[in-house]
Parts: sequence; structure tokens; C-alpha cells
Amino acid sequence: MSELPSKIIEPRRGLRLVDFGELWRYRDLFYFMVWRNVKVLYKQTVLGFAWAILNPVFTMIVFSVIFGRLAKVPSDGIPYPIFTYAALLPWTYFSGSLLGASDSLTTTATIFTKVYFPRLIIPTTPLMAKLVDFGLAFSVMAALMLYYRVLPPWQVVFLPLLIVLMVLTALGLGLWLSALGLQYRDVKFSIPFLTQLMMYAAPVVWPVSLIPDKYRLIYGLYPMAGVIEGFRSALLGKNPMPWDLVGMGALSALVLVVTGALFFANRERFFADVA
Repeated sequence: MSELPSKIIEPRRGLRLVDFGELWRYRDLFYFMVWRNVKVLYKQTVLGFAWAILNPVFTMIVFSVIFGRLAKVPSDGIPYPIFTYAALLPWTYFSGSLLGASDSLTTTATIFTKVYFPRLIIPTTPLMAKLVDFGLAFSVMAALMLYYRVLPPWQVVFLPLLIVLMVLTALGLGLWLSALGLQYRDVKFSIPFLTQLMMYAAPVVWPVSLIPDKYRLIYGLYPMAGVIEGFRSALLGKNPMPWDLVGMGALSALVLVVTGALFFANRERFFADVA
């Protein structure tokens, strides 16, 4: 009778890097966890996946009344409802992903303290699951474009690039927050407040044209600024693609992902002790 294969896991010294080969070997587990996250998210709810649409839609309505009609915030000549919804589309994904990633290690502590698998899968799972919500919310954007008779411009070909940048930004911050959130539970309670501040700092309810030209590149270091303004350009075509903001945002997102992955990998050895 042949013996079952065994693997001895020993702690490594020095700086730890991400083992992408190991992540690939556990891709089936990653797929299962993403699918499980999608199913559990709206389990035993009356409206189910409709919440993925209702959240940005009702936010758009409130913003249109308060900022569009009452405060008269400019929208670069674009009808305010579709102007703000084009921004809420990536922002809702981003904020929801941060909330899910920051608490992911805490909620799965009973699993990763007993069974070995790449811990990097855990904070990445809600990011992939939230893409389902993003796809559902995108259907409303298509309906708004039909209602306002907006044809997709040729810049729409850059939309996949912006989506990748959106996911990378959420991944970078999510890795930092998930590793910190396991040890410092204050992180979980600070995320809603933090995302609210970050939303008003992003051009969600106001156009980026209000930023003086001399500060554009500095402001572009905020990755979601380029993503949001890029979404408006790719979907509405009113303004040219803001490559300066997208370029600076891509640089910031890359730094967040690399540093976040290194921080996560080097804190991983302590996860079981503080869970």
C-alpha cells in the first residue's frame, strides 16, 4: 500500500516574495472560493442580485438631486445622472472590494489556521466576486446611454484597460488593509469612513476639469481619478482620454500592488498567531 505524499512547510528567513507558481497550482481552490463568495453574498435576501444595481442607482438619484439640481455642480455639459453614474460604476466596485478584502482574513480565520493554501487567495477572492456586481451595474449604464442617446465613442476600446487598473488599485489597497485588519480590528470600522472620504476626493460628483492644470499630475497619483475620468471618456466621449491621469494612476497602482504583496507575504507567517 503506497503512502500518501506529504509536504513539510517550514518558515523561510529574510524577505519573502510572492510564489506565483503556487498560486497557479491552487487555481481550482481560488475559483471555488470566488464562486462561493458570489453565492453567499446575497443568500437569503429578498432582492438578491438586484442589490448590485439598486446601490449605485439610488446613489445616482440622490447625487443628481443634491449636487446636480440644488448645488448646481458642473458636469462638463453631460446630463448629471449619466455623468455621475459613469463614475459610480467603478467607484462602487472599488469601495465594495476594499470593504470585502479588509475583513477577509478575519472572517476566514477558522479555515486558514487549519488548512494550508496560499493566503493571498483570501483577499483576492472578494475582488473577483465583486466583478459580478460590476457587470450587473453596467447594464444600467447601457440603459442610461440608450435613454440619453449616447453612442459609445471609439475610446470605448480602452475600457478593458481601465477595468484592469481599477482591479489593480483595489488589489493593492486590499492587500495592505487585509493584513493590517487581521491584527488591528480598528481597520474594519475605519473602512466605511475612509471610503467616504476617498469618494469625495475622487471626481465622482464633480468633474476633474475643476483641478488646475498645474496640479493635474499630482492629483493623478490618486489612481481612481484616472479610472473614473477614463470611464467617462470611454463611455460618454465628451472629453478626450485623460492619459496623464491614467498614466500617473497606473504608476501608483503598480506601487500599491507590489508593496502590498510584499507586506502581505511577510506578514503571512504571523496570521495564525493573531487570528
